[in-house]
Amino acid sequence: MKYTFDIVGVSPVLDFFSHQQHNLHKPQHQAVEYVGTHKCTLDAIIKSVEPLPPKWGWNIDEVVDTVISFWMKNSESICYWNSRLVDAGSNNLLVARVADIKALKTEFEVLLSQNW
Repeated sequence: MKYTFDIVGVSPVLDFFSHQQHNLHKPQHQAVEYVGTHKCTLDAIIKSVEPLPPKWGWNIDEVVDTVISFWMKNSESICYWNSRLVDAGSNNLLVARVADIKALKTEFEVLLSQNW
């Protein structure tokens, strides 16, 4: 299985919590997860993704390797998001997405096929 990781933004804690609670009541057939952390550090991100592999049957080492690989290749993006997190203040979280690549592709296909 291949995984993907990306930082998707900064969100107020209550909005992120509300989003996560809303998703608890949806059928969970897609292996796409959003995680939040108060710090933009590799350690904080790894701690936030560690609970995910058991839930989806993912390989923890591969998930962590994916996060580390992202971290090593995207310093400019990380600096940008760190600045946005600092600017937003302490009531906000850095939000990232971790997913099985096939599940993420399926989620995007469903979104694109919807008639808005």
